Amino acid sequence: MQAVARRLGQSSLSPSPSISSLKSIYPLYDHYYGAEHPRYGSTLATKGIGHLVRKGTGGRSSVSGIVATVFGATGFLGRYVVQQLAKMGSQVLVPFRGSEDSHRHLKLMGDLGQIVPMKYDPRDESSVKAVMAKANVVVNLIGKDYETRNYSFEEVNHFMAEQLATIAKEHGGIARFLQVSCLGASASSPSRMLRAKAAAEEAVMREMPEATILKSAALVGTEDRLLNRWAEFAKKYSFLPLIGGGSTKIQPVYVVDVAAAIIAALKDDGTSMGKVYELGGPDIFTVHELAELMFETIREYPRYVSLPVPIAKAMAMPREILLKKVPFPLPNPEIFNLDQIIAQTSDTVVSENALTFNDLGLMPHKLKGYPIEFLTCYRKGGPQFGSTISEKVSADWP
Repeated sequence: MQAVARRLGQSSLSPSPSISSLKSIYPLYDHYYGAEHPRYGSTLATKGIGHLVRKGTGGRSSVSGIVATVFGATGFLGRYVVQQLAKMGSQVLVPFRGSEDSHRHLKLMGDLGQIVPMKYDPRDESSVKAVMAKANVVVNLIGKDYETRNYSFEEVNHFMAEQLATIAKEHGGIARFLQVSCLGASASSPSRMLRAKAAAEEAVMREMPEATILKSAALVGTEDRLLNRWAEFAKKYSFLPLIGGGSTKIQPVYVVDVAAAIIAALKDDGTSMGKVYELGGPDIFTVHELAELMFETIREYPRYVSLPVPIAKAMAMPREILLKKVPFPLPNPEIFNLDQIIAQTSDTVVSENALTFNDLGLMPHKLKGYPIEFLTCYRKGGPQFGSTISEKVSADWP
């Protein structure tokens, strides 16, 4: 009996064949197996992904064969891209560097195990490799329209994109790389952010000529940083400043349309590879006309203050001067963002011969109506408060 007990004790201390096989497939980094691996170990593939394994009818409980790492998934556009990927049965790897709550809203968008949050450090190359190791698709949505004490325009908008493209090239198993840029990005732009975005496009295409570049116009949607900021400012101060009189032309686009364009480029037969698309809405507005639409939706009397560009720059300058000189973080710019003020000195519209939504088989929504319906929350008497001229006119009105 004692001999049997000793044999059982020895067998319980030694890892079973099933555990050993699991360890060969999924590296385990805990003390139970004596592994002294770094936290962000890389298991990059050296061959192509081969045939994608698809299973199911195409819904969120299916398997599309796509394993996508979406950098910037916790941002404004990112949540819509993650939702569209999960909806078609893809597994989405969500790199995040903030708190554990930053990705919580994304977990609900997919079936069990579809949304996989992975903490990473964008300045640690092995960390970036780890979140890209099991992927066959990479979507880069990282971008900032203002600087902070820790991250400059060039590091966020250019160098990070170049690093991702370099690692994806070394990976060998990345079938598609999609880089989201900005409409108006150019090496000759007066805006540092737009110059950095243009440099990122060049770097990505140099490292991965088969990548797809999507240049998005200003995004409009429930969580946007355009109409929401205008409405909040107008409600707080009872007027809206129009920099340069609001004569600059822009072509804002509904965020859901841009997410749909990313999925369309990902699902095609490869025709979008190596191409650049400019994604603007169906209508061109001046800043003043878009502000009029905002005021009409929130049902407030429009009041404006025309602000010359030099004065607007002077109001935004103190933050830029003090940004890296004070030992504490400064508030993020809302209306008076120096780089955006500089960018607004020139029109931002889709080029004449550019590839657009039509080339991806899509028709973008007009802004008036559902895409800006979220602004009704700013009506002082609730969503049903007041009425507009267009709502009073019946369909059979002559």
